[in-house]
Amino acid sequence: MAEPRAYQSSMSQARRSQARISVERIEAAPASGQIGIVHLGLGAFHRAHQAVYLERYRKRSGDTSWAVSSANLRTGLALVDGLHEAGHRYHVAEYADRETLTLRHVGVIEETLFSGRDGQQQWGRDLDRLLARMAAADTRIVTLTITEKGYFLNPASGELLLGDPMIQADIATPTQPRTAPGLLVEALAQRRARNTAPFTVLCCDNMPDNGQRTRQAVIQLACQRDASLAEWIAEQVAFPCSMVDRIVPAMTPADFEALKALGVEDANAVVCEAFSQWVVEDHFPLGRPQWEEEGVTMVADVAPFETMKLRMLNGSHSLLAYLGALDDIDTVVDAVQRDDIKALLRRYMRDEAAPTLDMPEEVNLSAYADSLLARFANDSLRHKLQQIAMDGSQKLPQRWLSAAQINLEAGRDASCAALGFAAWVRYTAGHTLSNQPYSVDDPMAAHFAELHRRFAHDECALIEAFLAIEAVVPAALARHEGFKACVLASYQRLTQQGLAAALNELMHRA
Repeated sequence: MAEPRAYQSSMSQARRSQARISVERIEAAPASGQIGIVHLGLGAFHRAHQAVYLERYRKRSGDTSWAVSSANLRTGLALVDGLHEAGHRYHVAEYADRETLTLRHVGVIEETLFSGRDGQQQWGRDLDRLLARMAAADTRIVTLTITEKGYFLNPASGELLLGDPMIQADIATPTQPRTAPGLLVEALAQRRARNTAPFTVLCCDNMPDNGQRTRQAVIQLACQRDASLAEWIAEQVAFPCSMVDRIVPAMTPADFEALKALGVEDANAVVCEAFSQWVVEDHFPLGRPQWEEEGVTMVADVAPFETMKLRMLNGSHSLLAYLGALDDIDTVVDAVQRDDIKALLRRYMRDEAAPTLDMPEEVNLSAYADSLLARFANDSLRHKLQQIAMDGSQKLPQRWLSAAQINLEAGRDASCAALGFAAWVRYTAGHTLSNQPYSVDDPMAAHFAELHRRFAHDECALIEAFLAIEAVVPAALARHEGFKACVLASYQRLTQQGLAAALNELMHRA
């Protein structure tokens, strides 16, 4: 059968136009129609990470029983329909560096659905089909990449946000859910009513103890509907934890042009780094793909790897995002070319992140830190700092603040986290240090804007107000006078003297 037009390519054209690039092209395995996994969150990361592992596994093993039905829940109708029109096939461009590329054709996603609302669309265009797919006995795993805010949990306490309008809507009309927790509860309720064994729920988002946090969101929402259903979920449903790692920037016009020069015109393509890691708690009562054959680390306890990645990689990314964006730096690679920023990252990982980690003996944290800096310097990727800066209120508790509290209680330093927090506060004002405006993409953006308006002329009160946000800052850390003073001093130095001065002062502090 002929390839869809969007995926037709000419490697002779690629070699003529991109002679310096070494390209390995890998075609997709044939479609199977045997969907065993439903994925919630059809974004770039899912397409470049979990789907790639499954594509590699299916192609190598010949096991055709794990095709994916993937759904977008709130936005992203164009992507859902675009993939459908392209025969559910797309390209992943994996860059080891600017001159070494693996161009992978992926077809393991064999169905795309949309249950949200875009423009004039009503809620739930494909909701019934999605619930039917999740409730089907053939579906043995449901995976999620919906970002931290998609779970509707208080970032600090982990409690379900029962007052959120979306959660309230799911409570009022539980059979027409709008949220991921609501979808999971309704699909599990349907399976229970049919006496069908429950699927395994595998969270692939950057949250500490992500399986258990997902479990908490689902059970707390089920409690609002039916206590016996909540009890059944608690007893019968597996929620393994996982750690995922791959840098997947948002696509830019330049990325599409580079692929076009290789003969690939694919509106659904994804660009990412060559590195990829996946660590998964091995608890799948209805079975799973043999992921370990493709390099997935199957373990009894994901927590050490999860915390390492959150605090070292994601924590460093957030430092880059807020400090760099304030200084009009566009991308990660631009930021790490500055010696003072690179020195800050080394100090943060060595002195503040690593001491809070309890890793297996074979894990060398110093080598891991070096590998992260090398990955950040991959100039084939243009990972926008503004993309990383999104949803800071949902990310900072697990990336910086829990570790800062551990360090302070142990009598250690937390000045890098304090500078990062100060930069985040200033970032939420919505303009750089040179007064260039940008949009603050965060569920709490309106609240932040109000705090900046109210305390525009009182820096001390502004810092106090941000530290008092219970959904973000652990109470014990908010009360720590030393941390508070360090945040205020960092904020004042950053806003009055600039980034270079703030970094210089921190790096020369004993």
